[in-house]
Amino acid sequence: MWTTVIFIISGLTDIVDGFIARKFNMISDFGKAFDPVADKLTQIVMLFCLVTRFPLMLIPLVILIIKEVLAAIMNMITLKKAGYVVAAVWHGKVNTVLLYSTMFIHIVWFTIPPTVSNILIIVCIVMMLISSVLYTKSDVKAISKKEK
Repeated sequence: MWTTVIFIISGLTDIVDGFIARKFNMISDFGKAFDPVADKLTQIVMLFCLVTRFPLMLIPLVILIIKEVLAAIMNMITLKKAGYVVAAVWHGKVNTVLLYSTMFIHIVWFTIPPTVSNILIIVCIVMMLISSVLYTKSDVKAISKKEK
């Protein structure tokens, strides 16, 4: 129960933070680059905990870590070369919703059937990979455009 409460509070504070930033025009390149760090650390910890009960969760955990390290490097390069950070777009938001939904379902549905669990995890893996490729493509395009 406490895991669920903490998970919900974490998600709600992330939503409120984004709303406040947009509502009061407090969006910055620094925020776009580093705000997701807390979210990703939460996701990593939650996935790490879920791996103990659902071993297939190890795949999204590893993908998430690699994806975020590469994204951080690309964000720094893009910021330095192009002068801005590529903002979050639809596929990143879909990826986040799918990942949080999958984790939440696995937390509250203690007896989730393995087939349902595996399908949810595989959908997350596919979306994580798609989003990673699309973000990398956007970063490369931003860098290339600035260098011309």
